[in-house]
Order: sequence, then structure tokens, then C-alpha cells
Amino acid sequence: MKKSLAVLSLFIAQIIYSQNYAQYVNPFIGTGGHGHTFPGATVPFGMVQLSPDTRIDGSWDGCSGYHYSDSVIYGFSHTHLNGTGVSDYGDIMLIPTMGNPSLNNKDYSSKFSHKNEKAAAGFYSVKLDKNNIDVRLTTTQRVGYHEYTFNNSGKANIILDLNHRDKLLEGEVKIIDDKTIEVFRRSEAWAVNQYVYARIEFSKPMKISKKEVNGKQEDQLFTGTKLALAFSADVKKGEKINVKVALSPTGYEGAGKNMLSEGKSSDFEAIKKQAETDWNKELSKIEVKSDDKGKLSVFYTAMYHVFTQPNINMDVDGKYRGRDNKLYTVKDFGYYTVFSLWDTFRGAHPLMTLIDRKRTADFINTFIKQYEQGGKLPVWELASNETECMIGYHAVSVIADAMAKGIKGFDYEKAFEASKNSAMLDIFGLNAYKQNNYISIDDEHESVSKTVEYAYDDWCIAQMAKILGKKEDYQYFMKRSQNWKNLYNPKTGFMQPRKNGNWLEPFDPREVNNNYTEGNSWHYSYSVQQDIPGLISAHGGKEKFEQFIDAIFAASDKTTGREQVDITGLMGQYAQGNEPSHHIAYLYNYVDKPEKTDAKIRYILDHFYKNTPDGLIGNEDCGQMSAWYILSSMGIYSVTPGLPEWQTTTPYFDEVTIHLEDGSTRVINKNTGKAELKKLGFENIPQTKDFKYTQQTASPVISSDRIFDFSAKVEITPLNPEDKVYYMTLDESDANKRKTFSTYKGPFTISKTTQVQAFAERKGEKSSVTTALFNRRPNYWDISISSTPTPQYAAGGKLALIDGIRGDVNWRKGEWHGYQGQDFEAVIDLKSPQQITKLSSTYLQDSRSWILMPKKVEYYASINNKDFILLKTIDNTIDPKDEKVQTKDFETEILPTEAQYIKVKAYYFGKLPEWHQGAGGEAYIFIDEISVK
Repeated sequence: MKKSLAVLSLFIAQIIYSQNYAQYVNPFIGTGGHGHTFPGATVPFGMVQLSPDTRIDGSWDGCSGYHYSDSVIYGFSHTHLNGTGVSDYGDIMLIPTMGNPSLNNKDYSSKFSHKNEKAAAGFYSVKLDKNNIDVRLTTTQRVGYHEYTFNNSGKANIILDLNHRDKLLEGEVKIIDDKTIEVFRRSEAWAVNQYVYARIEFSKPMKISKKEVNGKQEDQLFTGTKLALAFSADVKKGEKINVKVALSPTGYEGAGKNMLSEGKSSDFEAIKKQAETDWNKELSKIEVKSDDKGKLSVFYTAMYHVFTQPNINMDVDGKYRGRDNKLYTVKDFGYYTVFSLWDTFRGAHPLMTLIDRKRTADFINTFIKQYEQGGKLPVWELASNETECMIGYHAVSVIADAMAKGIKGFDYEKAFEASKNSAMLDIFGLNAYKQNNYISIDDEHESVSKTVEYAYDDWCIAQMAKILGKKEDYQYFMKRSQNWKNLYNPKTGFMQPRKNGNWLEPFDPREVNNNYTEGNSWHYSYSVQQDIPGLISAHGGKEKFEQFIDAIFAASDKTTGREQVDITGLMGQYAQGNEPSHHIAYLYNYVDKPEKTDAKIRYILDHFYKNTPDGLIGNEDCGQMSAWYILSSMGIYSVTPGLPEWQTTTPYFDEVTIHLEDGSTRVINKNTGKAELKKLGFENIPQTKDFKYTQQTASPVISSDRIFDFSAKVEITPLNPEDKVYYMTLDESDANKRKTFSTYKGPFTISKTTQVQAFAERKGEKSSVTTALFNRRPNYWDISISSTPTPQYAAGGKLALIDGIRGDVNWRKGEWHGYQGQDFEAVIDLKSPQQITKLSSTYLQDSRSWILMPKKVEYYASINNKDFILLKTIDNTIDPKDEKVQTKDFETEILPTEAQYIKVKAYYFGKLPEWHQGAGGEAYIFIDEISVK
């Protein structure tokens, strides 16, 4: 009987896989607009992404190497990123040409036309117009297959340029024979130390006809940081040259093994057919029925984009390069790379828990190895490099979600150990977060986003602890998971930044600034996925929270503050084009208004996903934008990864059939009940008993003038009016006193520079201590500034430049004045003539962020504010190419000079030069403290 069932299951699987869902895949979706996808050939989760490159400038819309608006191809490289917001990859680039070879990319590149371009799952083709060459590409997991048809007779060339796209740190080409070469490329871009090895095999003998090498040049070996070669042979009209390229992250031996395993075939059509079969195997896991071919293309291309990554990152023998750059071997799971976890924890990974539990376990085993070898779980890992891009420690969400859904195949205890380690580090504001239960502007930039996302991650760790029976850990992390309460302003309903103990004022929820990650307060004020009932309660109940959800969709669709290219797909302030909004429409379910969820989800599905090159409303983000579509169109979404359940909406398609790994199927239609959808795929997961845990008391706010002249009133307000408040003050007269906290009874006045500390208490549970420092002005000068600061870099006003408080090197905390595209000029009024002997002003450089030192700084003096004499000119000595974030005092001693007015003039760098990623943009001057003695 078991044998019969096995045969039947195999038969059914063969029928499913033989259905051609790949026909609906349109790899051009997302290659236009801001989708940042690539159209080239790849197989599911493959190491090779063989695709044309039309962008080599590192531009934002060229992150994948290709943009549909372009008309020139520079070459075909073997690695590409799918929908990221930072540029990298483009390794091992080849391009065919004819005639006398050139190694200049302006010469070897070629115009092309979209009418001569085709893309399908596992296949890409194009005609290179310059030399009338037809190019066809396909792949296996680790080997790229090229077929070049030369439609004219003559000298054919294949250009290999190792300086293509990113910075070459180390290059090597070894000539094995006249049909085989080996290549090593170590490069720096987003991944600062990426290793790629390749074995390249030509179908006919080729000779080196041109070379550009700045290192070793031997008969069979070429090395350097400038390295390009042309390989040439005579061809007849219509002759084909096939090229096979095997990649490896570990070495030449690995590339050779990968070639032996996956590169034996010379039958291009057979490899192309196998790639299509591989895609159909994955795509057939979810079958949708619709009469609308456009919707089928959108759906199956979304599946295609989800399955494009993470990418297998080990050789066929299991050898891989670890996070510590050492080589290891695994036998019992696949080792992967490209983990865009800030994006993909929300939808892409929950989707994988439904349809690919085995690969989910592989991902987590990869996380554990990266923890063991690199010291912590991945944040945004790329090619064995941790980029530290984005925020949170969202690998814990993937782990908790898998554990909650009963996925086996990884060590739960080790996964918990790694997760707890990430939460207990002292980086990226975590030290303040652990001590104060929130992050303030004074502690770290993007403080609001980090606080709320750390709190969700902590809840995930608590769920792991509950499953493992770790009561104390559960209680500790559940308490931490409430840290969002310290940034929730009950007067406004928004998550707001705190600075110096108080709310940052003025506050505009539309403002995009350095207190939020790629967003504003609208986007993050719903980010309490772990405790939606608690957020509803904080708002005052379901009716008021419903109004708050309504408000984000009804608000103006204009943001203020910094221009943020990621904020797209706006419905009011809701932004479908970026991830923090992705769960918000589903929150109507929590206030018993599922019809509103249905309406919003339907609108997004209808309007923001199209079967066109600009058919994605924002960056694909390694499958997250598409995963949202897949899940939502099936009528489900994971608002809270870590819970074995879905939030629901009305299914979009007439019928959906899901094939699970255990051989069972689930069929969904528009009449499928919400209760069935809620537990879809996880119907038999047993509940784990909760432990009791402490409710957190939020920290009070302390308000006063940060800088005052003679005296200031201090007011302390609890975030919950039922809390008792205790406080303590410390000033210069308290140096040798032992002080204790007293009951706060009302506002009080200070007349000296004073530190105020306060905490709240409710039902015996104390909050963390809020600390604020209020400074009596060190002088009574005034300052007039003739330049105009960028609004978000005004540091609270003009007096910030002469208040005696110096901003630190993390300029995103808001202590610096920033001026773009203009010189800085200001006059300080000392209020009476003074003897001046020393002058200084402090500037900051962060070259990558367009902030450069001024070319020079001039100091002038005047008695009457009309006639100024030049006292000193100080030239800059810091190289603008120096990417270290640093400050410099432009300081000078002068002969005693009597003056009442001091003018400071700093000359901005100008437009960013060609070598800069923002070439042509205007540089900033950042200035903080001006000192006169």
C-alpha cells in the first residue's frame, strides 16, 4: 500500500511539474520604473544570474545592472541582485564583438533594441546591433551557458573585463589551454570583500589578441587590479561560439567541480529546457486559475521573483566560504547567500514556510553557521559579507516563525542561542535600548524605527523561549517587546522621537528624517505587529484605532523633509512601494472591519502590480514586493511572523491550489471561509502555553528649554496619567551630595545647568529612568546666519552653533547645521567689544553622504558690523575621497584684536566630482560649534 501511494504521489507530481507555468513568467516586469529587477537567465535559488548589463555607473535605478529605458549593453555578467536599493554584483563579464578588439567599454558595448530582445524563465536572448551578433543565455545552478551567433564572417572576439561595474581589488586569469581559462575576481562594492572564481570553456580554440594588465604578465598568467583580455578566432558567417562559465565562491577546484557536475552538456537547448523544467517544479507549487492572462503573468512572475533568491552559495561538494572568510564543508543542508531580511521577514519568508519548509530549514542552518563563524546572525548578508544594511535583527523572525510552525531540520537550542546573542549586543543603539527601554535621538539615528523593530524581534525571541520552556528568557524578552510604549505619544497617537528626555518638537508625522528608516512616523506608528491589541488599547479602543487606520489612507500623499526615493505607491501616507506599510491594510481585521481590508487590498492588487516593465510600484527587494502580492492574492498575509496563522482577505483569483511538501493540497476560492484561511497550512500546530510576564511602565517625559538664559521651568509628564512620578536634580552645587528621588508634585524652576532624572511607577513596576540636561547659556551672544540650512539639518535653531554643546561624529542625531550647494556665512555679535585671541569652527565630513569639508574657512572681525577685516584663512587638508566619517576644528590663534562682531565664512566644496557616486550633485557643509576666545 505504501509503495502504491508513493508511486501515485510521484505520478501526480510529474503531472503537476509538466504543466507549463513558466510560460506566464515575464522577467521584464520590474526592469523599468524603480523595480530594480534584471531580465537575464537564472534557475530557482541559483548561484548564477546571467544577465545583460546596461548600467555600469552604480546609479540607484541601475542596482541590478539593467534598466529597461536603456539602449546600450556593456556585457553579460554572471551575478545580479533582484530589486535591491544598493548596487553590487556584475561579476565575470563577457561580451562578443567583431573586428579589431578594444578593451574600452565605450567600444565593446553595443546598442540593442527591445524588439530583438526576449526573456523567459531560465532564458534570455538579444541581438547586439553594432556587430550583428545574436546572443542567447541560459543556466544551471552554478554554470552559465552562452551561445553567440556571428552573422558576419571575420574576426570574432570575446571580451573579458574584470573591471566591470565594481572596484577590482584583486584579479587573476590563468590560461589552461586554448579553450579553457580560470578567473579569480575579488571586488569591493556593497559587499566589501567578495570572492568569485570561475572556469570558462570556449567551444573552439581562442587566442589572446589584446590585453590590459597592471600586474603580472606571463604566458599563462595575468594578475592585477586593472585586468581585461580579448580572446579571438576567425568565424564564418552564421558560425556559433558557445561559452560555459562555472562559478565558485571557494576556489578554482570548486569551479572545476561545478563545471564537471553541471557543465558537461554542449546542448544549449537541453540546458534551456531543463531550466524551464526547474522553474515549473517551483512555480507549480501554487496553481491559480484566471481568464486574465495578464494577471497570470503578474502572479507567476511574482513567484519567479521570490524564488530568484536567496542563492545557493556552495559548490556541488558542499564547500562554501564562511563569514570569517574561511572555507567549510556541509553535507546535510544547502548554504545560501543574499538575505535581505528587513524586507523578506514580512512576507517572503512566511510564504516559504508554507510551500518550502525544507529550504526554510536550510536558510536557518545558514544563519546558524554565520553566527558561529561571524559572531552574529545575518542582518543583510551578501556573498559572505555582512553589509549591516537596514535595521533590526530580523533573522530571529524567520527562526521564530519556523519554530512556531513546527518546521524541523535545524537545532532549536543553537538557533535560540544565536538569536539571544543578537539581542544582547551593544551596537546600533541596543545598549541604550536595553538600559532605557527605548532609543532616543541622543543615542542613535533612526531611533524610532530601531526601537519598534527591536521590540518586535524581542517578541520573536520570547516565542522561541516559550517553545523551549525557557520561562525567564520568555519573561525578559516579553517585557522588552513592550519598549514601543516609550515612544508612543498618547496625545497624538504617533510613534515619536525623543530627545533630551522630551518629545522632539516640532513634530510632523509626514516628515521623512533621520529618526526613521526609509519612512516617517505614519509608516512606523502601526509597527507593533507583536501586540496589535495593545496598540488598539493605547489608542483608546477599536473605534479610535479604526479612525487612525482610516487616517493614513485619507492623509495628503505629500511627504515633507528629506526626499526618499523608496517611498512610492502612496495611498495617502500608506506606501505600498516600501515594506513598513505592507501589513497596515490588514489591521482593519483587528477592529472588526474586514470589508475595509478587502477594499484596500483589492485596490493595491489591481493598481500597483502590472504586466509591464514598470509593473512594480517600488523596489522588488529580493522578493518581498512580490511575496506580498502572492499571499494577498491567495487571501492571506502574515501580519505577525512568529504566529502560526494568517490575517485574511477575500482571495483574488477564482481558484488557487497549493501543493504542500507532505503531498497534501489546499484549494482556495472566493468562498473559502476566513477561519480556514487563517490556519491555512498550519491546521495541526499545537498551542504552547504562555507564561505570565510583567507589563512595562513607560518612561515619563521631561520638558524644559534645553538652553536658557537665567531660569527655566521644568515639567515632568507620565505617559500614563495613573503613574506616579519620582525625580531628582543634579547641578554643580551637588558635586559632593548624595541625592535621592523625590515624589514629583508639579513644575519647578532651575537657574543653573541642571541634570534632571525621573521615573514612573505603576502597581509597583518602575519604568526606566529618563535623563535630561538643561544648560544655562555659556554666553549671551547672538548670531545671524546669511546662509539657509536644509530644514532637517537645522539643529533646533541658530543658537545651536554657539551653545557650547558639540555634536558627535554621528551627524544623524541632529546636532549639526547642514547647508547644501552654498557657502556658509554667519556673524556673531559678542554684544560688546572684546579682546579676541583664538577662533575656531568645527566641520564634519562623510563623503559617502555628500558631506565634505569646506575648501577653506575665513575669519573676519569688525567693531561696527559694517567694516570687516580678514584675520585668517585656513585651508582644508582632508582628502574629499577619504570616506572616514570625521570632524575637524578649523582653529587659529591670532594677535589680540578688539572686535564686537566676528564673521565666519566657509566655502563649500562645490559639485561632487566624477569619482563620487553622486557625481554632479551639490555637496553639503556641516558645521556645529563656533568658538571665540
